[in-house]
Amino acid sequence: MEMCISSSFLLSFSIPSLRSQKPNFVFPRKTHRSCSSCANFSLLSRRSFSLLFQACPVISLCSPKVSSASAVISDQFIELQGSGGVKYFDLRNGDGASPVNGDQVAIHYYGRLAAKQGWRFDSTHDHKDEMGDPIPFVFTLGSGNVISGIEAAVKSMKVGGIRRVIVPPSQGYQNTSQEPIPPNFFDRQRLFTTIFNPTRLANGEGSTLGTLIFDIELLSIRHS
Repeated sequence: MEMCISSSFLLSFSIPSLRSQKPNFVFPRKTHRSCSSCANFSLLSRRSFSLLFQACPVISLCSPKVSSASAVISDQFIELQGSGGVKYFDLRNGDGASPVNGDQVAIHYYGRLAAKQGWRFDSTHDHKDEMGDPIPFVFTLGSGNVISGIEAAVKSMKVGGIRRVIVPPSQGYQNTSQEPIPPNFFDRQRLFTTIFNPTRLANGEGSTLGTLIFDIELLSIRHS
C-alpha cells in the first residue's frame, strides 16, 4: 500500500538551519555511540562541528523565505529506486563518493513518528559527549543492524549532504532490536508500543503505524 502523507503534515516540521561550511569529521580511537557491529569505531565531536538541525517542532509560515522553501520540499519528494518505497528530498547536496556496503558511516539524524503527529522519538543532537557536543551515530552499511530505510537513504548520499526521508513501515522497524534505538526508556516504549500495537495492527492500521520521517546528515565514510 502506498504511503500517503499530506503536504501540511510535511510543512509542520522546521527546515534545518544550514551553514555554508560543510563539516569535517574523523574516526578516532575512542568509542562513542554506535551500533554493535562497529563498536571499535566512532566519531570525535568537537565544538567546531556544525549543529545543522534546529529543534523547533513547528515552522512559522509567516516567513516568506521559510514558507517558499517548505512548499518546494513538499512538492519534490522522490522515491528511491529499489528502496521499497522510501522517499527523500535533499536539503543540501554533499561532495565526493557515496558509501557502499561494508563502509562505516557516521550520521546525525532527527527521527519522527508520523502516527504520533510527527513526535520526535530520537535525535543524535540530544546525546552529548563530555564536551557537550552531539554524538553521531555510527554503523556499518549493509550489516542489517539498522532499519533498511536509513540504509537506503544513506547509500546515495555524499559526505556533507542533508536529506529528509519518509520511511514506510516495511522499511522501518521490524523488531525492537533494530537501530537506531532511542536510549531513553520512555521514548522506546512509546515508539514500539505504537508501531507494534496489536489492536491497531488487527484493525488494519499496519500500513501507517510505523511510518517514520528522518532528517539525516552524512558526516563521514570509512571505507572497509
